[in-house]
Amino acid sequence: MVQLSVIIPVTERYGPIAKLHADYVEGLAAAGLTQEFIYVLDGGNLEVEAALQQLNAAGAGIKVVVLAKPYGEATALNIGFSHANGDIVMTLPAFQQIEASYLPEVLKALDGKDMAIACRHPRHDPGFNITSARVFNGILRWMLDLSFRDLGCSVRAFRRKILEEVSVYGDQHLFLPVLAHLQGFKVVEVDAPQADDDSQRRVYSLRLYFQRLTDILTIFFLAKFTKKPLRFFGLIGVSIFGLGSLWTLWLTVERIFMGVALADRPALVLASLMIVLGIQMLAVGLIGELIIFTHAREMKEYTVSEIIDESAAESGAEDDKASGMDDDDNQAVVQG
Repeated sequence: MVQLSVIIPVTERYGPIAKLHADYVEGLAAAGLTQEFIYVLDGGNLEVEAALQQLNAAGAGIKVVVLAKPYGEATALNIGFSHANGDIVMTLPAFQQIEASYLPEVLKALDGKDMAIACRHPRHDPGFNITSARVFNGILRWMLDLSFRDLGCSVRAFRRKILEEVSVYGDQHLFLPVLAHLQGFKVVEVDAPQADDDSQRRVYSLRLYFQRLTDILTIFFLAKFTKKPLRFFGLIGVSIFGLGSLWTLWLTVERIFMGVALADRPALVLASLMIVLGIQMLAVGLIGELIIFTHAREMKEYTVSEIIDESAAESGAEDDKASGMDDDDNQAVVQG
């Protein structure tokens, strides 16, 4: 029986697969768990596929899933999840982010927890990468009041029940620990030394940084206002409507009591537009509330950790006692 499913999505960045697999196998051997390795090739990669076939020919027993075209890392992970059979699932990058010898420490941290994520510490990155990572994680901590320090690390281990409660799409795979925490699961970070292969300068396009910012805003909205959209849109709508109304009132006072003409004044048009925009924002919030109200019974916002039913235990004990009395009566009848 498989106890640990290791999922490795292979996207644009990857290292020497044969060496990577050997390091992962050696590192996880200390955990003492039966394992399966699942590689998901996002869009196919002939070089990686050939290397994995050679490993399988040597008896590695690796499961390889090749996607027809690139769908993104989140999709690759979801496909890997659907093929996983272990009670514990571990995601690893296609390149070493932490020293492989510390992988058992991540698994060990699952004791009493639902999810354990690695935090690269100490880091050997150039200053630019360390600064950008701190800004990213700092914004997330400020907006969601969380204590995660390295969500950019893909080394994570979690129990299968998280897959049943939390789903990721788009580029939200980075925020899986956040979504699990918001759902009520216990998530812990584990310090692990950064691998030498990962300590190099990485500069991404402005488009990617903008996408990460929009992803944070998406997670912020999902965390704070999924079940109460009127609070989000209502706050904005009331603010804009109030400013527009006060501005319009002041312009009216100027016209009536001060003799200031309204002709050729764009301020009146702008104030009127603010009133209309505020009403529209309120309407969007109300429509969102109606949708949430309609589907409220289908939406689950909690996770049950444990159920202790003492009455059921007492009832079972009474049944056992009654059953014992019946057996004594039957025995007496047989003896008689």
